[in-house]
Amino acid sequence: MLFYEPLFLFLFGPAVYLAYFFFGARRERRVLILLVASIAFYGWSEPLFIIVLLASVAIDLAVANRLAETSTDDSGRRWWLTFGVAANLAILVYYKYAGFLAVNLDALLKAFTLQGLHIPQIALPIGVSFIVFEKITYLVDVYRGVTAPATRPSLYALYVFFFPKLLAGPIIKYHDIARQIEACPHADIDDFITGFSRFMLGVAKKLLIADAMAGGADLIFAREPATLGFGDAWAGAIFFTLQIYFDFSGYSDMAIGLARMFGFRLFENFNMPYIATSITDFWRRWHMSLTGWIREYLYFPLGGNRLGEMRTYLNLWICFLASGVWHGAAWPYVVWGAYNGVFLVLDRLFLDDGLKRLPDWFANLLTMLIVIAGWTIFRSTSLQQAGTLLSLMAHPGALARAPVDLPPEYVWMAMIATMICLAQRLGAGIAGIDWGGLARRFSFASNGLLALLFLAAVAKGLADPFKPFIYFRF
Repeated sequence: MLFYEPLFLFLFGPAVYLAYFFFGARRERRVLILLVASIAFYGWSEPLFIIVLLASVAIDLAVANRLAETSTDDSGRRWWLTFGVAANLAILVYYKYAGFLAVNLDALLKAFTLQGLHIPQIALPIGVSFIVFEKITYLVDVYRGVTAPATRPSLYALYVFFFPKLLAGPIIKYHDIARQIEACPHADIDDFITGFSRFMLGVAKKLLIADAMAGGADLIFAREPATLGFGDAWAGAIFFTLQIYFDFSGYSDMAIGLARMFGFRLFENFNMPYIATSITDFWRRWHMSLTGWIREYLYFPLGGNRLGEMRTYLNLWICFLASGVWHGAAWPYVVWGAYNGVFLVLDRLFLDDGLKRLPDWFANLLTMLIVIAGWTIFRSTSLQQAGTLLSLMAHPGALARAPVDLPPEYVWMAMIATMICLAQRLGAGIAGIDWGGLARRFSFASNGLLALLFLAAVAKGLADPFKPFIYFRF
């Protein structure tokens, strides 16, 4: 079930909200309404995997209780934590990586003229990576003493299944939302207006911009790379660069907006990443919940920057290599993670200092060239395709054998999306202006415009085939 499908917009969403608003006078009722709705929401798309997920929730609850009970036995607590984390990672490895590992082991065996393997065909459940990461945070938080175990199973289950953020984040750490889950706030009219405005923005981003960018990117990346030219390769890279931003930030807007409508405050996941002036700055702005998770649950346990410069560089690189692996079971994702890790190390060594000496607009341009090259690797279906496209992008004289015929609406929308990103860059350079205050001052006009864009987006969504959110793959 997608947030912008008629089933959600006109039936599921309104029914859940009205039940929460009118029948949720007591906290226990609000928890029950949201939990049942969230399980139904996920079960609609993943009826079989939800059984695995419910069993995994039960294991987490049992492990968390054991962690609390064995507070004086360090070895016992470590064993229980290891078991709980391994049980969650086993879900991720089986559903997401078993096929990838089997394919590569099969190729290795055949290279040595040995008998190949049977390649399993395992469907990837939607949002499995986000769900597993959040479940691990709960166990680690309890182990560290950051939070106590959930007082009731229903509260932890609501944390796992809370439908606004269930499928593609933001990744919420348990200790950041535990109090809200416990209180299960009763929403007011201000929550509804603020949340629904944010939801409308996300729908407009997704359906009006991201889906058009997806059409352009798909046309180019589906072609044989050898038939493309310099302009085609850059067009495909730019289409995807815009698609992934407006698609994923659009989902985050919808998730944050829906949660606010129910009285919950989720953390921001994007902060205008395409105005970044270094790769380090980019990762402080892009998918901030994932970056924060990696820092807290991987970078710091590896030693962070406490074990000397060389170990710091290695830890950074390992963390972003892991980020690439987390995004998908394919070699382009692995190389993309390693690529970003290299530039983060270069930032630490000299690149960040060098970029700071340049005008912001020029540092931003150089950063975006690095980012766009990375997105080209990320979007490619193979390392060979990525290499060919990057080679074409580096050779202005490369001519296409058969130029891609892009529909004019894709080109116009790409220009509008680029202008939005440029406006963010220009706006960031104007000091002393309270942009949020201006939006509130002219709230009637801004919400009116949002409503028109929302209606246009919904109409487009009804007319065109639905395109899933890009991060559903991960």
